[in-house]
Amino acid sequence: MDAVLKKYLPERAVIPCLELIKETGVNLKIVNQRVTRHGDYRRLPNGSHQITVNATSNKYRFLITLIHEIAHLVAFEKYGRQIKPHGLEWKRTFQFLMLPFIRPEVFPSKLLPLLAKHFRNPKASSSTDADLSIALKQFDAATDKTHIFELPFGSVFRIYNGKLFRKGNKRIKRFECMEVATGKLYLFQPNAEVEPIRD
Repeated sequence: MDAVLKKYLPERAVIPCLELIKETGVNLKIVNQRVTRHGDYRRLPNGSHQITVNATSNKYRFLITLIHEIAHLVAFEKYGRQIKPHGLEWKRTFQFLMLPFIRPEVFPSKLLPLLAKHFRNPKASSSTDADLSIALKQFDAATDKTHIFELPFGSVFRIYNGKLFRKGNKRIKRFECMEVATGKLYLFQPNAEVEPIRD
């Protein structure tokens, strides 16, 4: 497990994460990239605990996701199964478990202020924190995708499932986009990664 974690985590986070995994007795599975989630936690029918985290070259995203999922396990064990998955108990647990990692030996200094801000009130996904999500993406492997906020008004783009949309106006935080095939309107996060369609 030590060698595997070295591949996916920042160097100074490997030993503390290994200790957390042993302490909680969780079974960690690293899986192929999924579009809809970075990771998940589940209690198996035999009572054991399993966390799956997407394989990624972005060690900082992997660390945040791993601690996010371990926080689910720790919060459920401490407060009971009736708590909300991303409620106050989970937020406090996530903050507590993440705090030792938010330092320059683990994260690049330019991420630290964004992490500090995010962990004042952590969201169900780091992807919904647009500033942090965009900052983390600079550590992802290069792709031909772009963010919705970077596209000009009226641009056509493709999402992961092949559907085409046309970018519209911004509504408070999200962009209203029309599905080309149906004319239906959908709201997209500004940091959603899409494939621009060139004319």
